[in-house]
Amino acid sequence: MLPLPPPVSARRLRWFLALPKLGVLLLLAAVIALLWLLHQNELEEERAGLIKDVLWLEQNLRFHLGNNEEQLQQLASDLGNQADRKRLFQVRASHLLKNNPDISQIVWFDPQRQVIDALPAAVPADSELEAFGPPVTQKAFELASRMSKRVYSEPFFLTGNTAHFALAVPVFAERELAGMLVATYSIDALLGNLVPWWFAEKYRVVVVDDNEVQFAAKSNIEGVPNISYELPFEPPGYGLKFRVTNYQGAGNPLQRLLAGAILVLAAGVFWSLWIVRDLMKMRSLAEDALRAEHSLRTAMEDSLTVGMRARDLTGRIIYVNPAFCRMTGFTSDELVGRSPPMPYWVPEQLDETMAVHQAVLAGDAPPDGFEITFRRKDGGHFQALIYEAPLIDGKGRHTGWMASVLDVTERRRAEELARQQQEQLQFTSRLVTMGEMASTLAHELNQPLAAIASYNTGCLNLLAKGDADTRDIRQALEKLGVQAQRAGRIIRRVHDFVRKSEPKRAPCALGEIVEDCVGFVEAEARKHHVTLETRIPELPPVLADRLMLEQVLLNLIRNGMEAMAATAQAQRVLRVSAERNDGEVVVSIADNGCGIAPEVREKLFTAFFTTKPEGMGVGLSICRSIIEFHRGRLWVENNSHSATGSGTIFRFTLPLKST
Repeated sequence: MLPLPPPVSARRLRWFLALPKLGVLLLLAAVIALLWLLHQNELEEERAGLIKDVLWLEQNLRFHLGNNEEQLQQLASDLGNQADRKRLFQVRASHLLKNNPDISQIVWFDPQRQVIDALPAAVPADSELEAFGPPVTQKAFELASRMSKRVYSEPFFLTGNTAHFALAVPVFAERELAGMLVATYSIDALLGNLVPWWFAEKYRVVVVDDNEVQFAAKSNIEGVPNISYELPFEPPGYGLKFRVTNYQGAGNPLQRLLAGAILVLAAGVFWSLWIVRDLMKMRSLAEDALRAEHSLRTAMEDSLTVGMRARDLTGRIIYVNPAFCRMTGFTSDELVGRSPPMPYWVPEQLDETMAVHQAVLAGDAPPDGFEITFRRKDGGHFQALIYEAPLIDGKGRHTGWMASVLDVTERRRAEELARQQQEQLQFTSRLVTMGEMASTLAHELNQPLAAIASYNTGCLNLLAKGDADTRDIRQALEKLGVQAQRAGRIIRRVHDFVRKSEPKRAPCALGEIVEDCVGFVEAEARKHHVTLETRIPELPPVLADRLMLEQVLLNLIRNGMEAMAATAQAQRVLRVSAERNDGEVVVSIADNGCGIAPEVREKLFTAFFTTKPEGMGVGLSICRSIIEFHRGRLWVENNSHSATGSGTIFRFTLPLKST
């Protein structure tokens, strides 16, 4: 026979004896978790306060430097337009120095970098003028002269190991460069002037670069570092950043008192558990239910910036967190229980939004999220990035959908601004290329114009004789028309290249683009005794912006011609070829030049890196950005088949129209 189960009374007594022990363990764990959560909350509050103060300091610095920029720009403008310039410089510069102790010196140069006036200190001796200032200020002077706008220098150290940076502001007179204003900032003085006492009593502020070189610091506290936060120091930039650190204090006595009170209460609870054994089972069940609900609430409330929205299987809203309410402007009472259409849907996009809603309910939501436009209660719109996931209850049942909502309006706005800046840089690069080719193009254009003038003179002479043969005049006029068309093509090609337009990918014939680019630089090629060879087979159209692709090809072709400056004239051959590879085209530009050193190749596509004395270092960086915009790749290789034993091949890929 099977043994009988223990009597019910004995089993109940065993549970009663075990429940107080289990309750003690659970309560102890809850007390420890509570203390840990209190500590984490204090750390989070400290970090939030640190970030808020750092952002305030960064905004204050930006405002200060921006205000000084405007004053220096106004002074530069007045120096270029007024007669009594020296007195004006003395008065305005003295005012700037008096109100800005962080500016250690203001110097006024002429276009040849000769000092006109300076405050404070006397004008340097003639023997010192050519070497005035550290090399970084010279770079800033030259860069500001070329770009015709104010430029900050890299940071540098002066006597006494004090860190400085300079601001160069060009002075123009009748649109011509008439000089340069250079204001030198002391980073130590800048921190001392703009970091208030209360900030230094709470934090340590340090200015460092990417190599952890310290340029300045300010703090009135000591202790063990606790939390740090970094922000870029722009302007001047160049890798400088603020590092703000707070230190551990003596602790919050109220928190310690609270912890002690909790421990006392816990001891009382431990004692009471032994007294009220019969109630432990009911309490345990209630705590389990409360813990399950609290876990759900905590999971949705934990995020402070991410909106959370829960819907049942029919699409009805069952929960929204405060962050979602702040995004939309609607309260929880206004949203919970609502079914589609939702009040935050854009009326003009109801059909599209409803289609997305039905796809989510059907389980077809993209795993990497999707973007949609929502309407705020006040009528404003914002762009939301939504991640949908199944909502599973404690028993593993699918009860609805949980959405994480991010407001990405500012991010998209920043991306659009970056795109516009990139387009402006590309346009500037085209203008620079056009300027570098201006002399050659002028010579190329002068030939047909001279021919036109010659044919015109011949026709006039024939007509003056009175017995002119119409066939001779016709031949001269035909030749005159050919030369006029040639000049028109040159002018049209220049106009198309320098015009500013929105980037747009469309099917293009690669052979025609290469032919136009070769025609554009053939005069420069003849000037440098370079032979241009093209090998473009019959290929399907490529998806590209024709103007941007021409910019890439012209830049690479001109770089190849310049690389062969030291090559024998008979070996100055530049080859442009293309081949099909699966669903893309690989374009190659090969030269017989001196090649590229490995250490240079690593930095070749880095913005503002250049090996040319007068280069800006943006050409290849722009080329890579353009190719990546076309979903292609740009790289460089050694030319192993070069006739000189050296040389370089630039290759890039473009997708075909069929892909």
